[in-house]
Amino acid sequence: MLETDPHAERVLYLVRQWVAKAENDLQNATHTLKLGEDGPLDTVCFHAQQCVEKYIKALLCFHEIDFYRTHNITALLALLPVHLQPELSAEEQARLNDYAVAVRYPDDYEPVSLAEAERAVQVAQRVRTQIRRRLPRTGTTPPAKAL
Repeated sequence: MLETDPHAERVLYLVRQWVAKAENDLQNATHTLKLGEDGPLDTVCFHAQQCVEKYIKALLCFHEIDFYRTHNITALLALLPVHLQPELSAEEQARLNDYAVAVRYPDDYEPVSLAEAERAVQVAQRVRTQIRRRLPRTGTTPPAKAL
């Protein structure tokens, strides 16, 4: 019988939790996007940002890189070695950072267009694909229910 490493199991459990939350956000974004122009497009962008953020945090967790509470994609990416970073342009990072906070509250922000919401979901899907390739398959399966 093989013994498992409790520390490695705990790390994988945390990675699975981040992945599950990221998947929920992507599901929310893609489902809401189906409403088209009549849907809450700012919410689509928020959930796309959350998907990207949580996938980055899953990767950080897997590599045991400490991170602090932030929604700032640029700051989180800076914690990763360059070879592990998903491809995100400076413009995409800035947009995602705006979606984390600015579009969630009434203020002087521009309404989100359908095309912009579609781009946000495409970015989230691209980052999801890239990060899942950097995680072990066991890190992308749903976490087991806690006892």
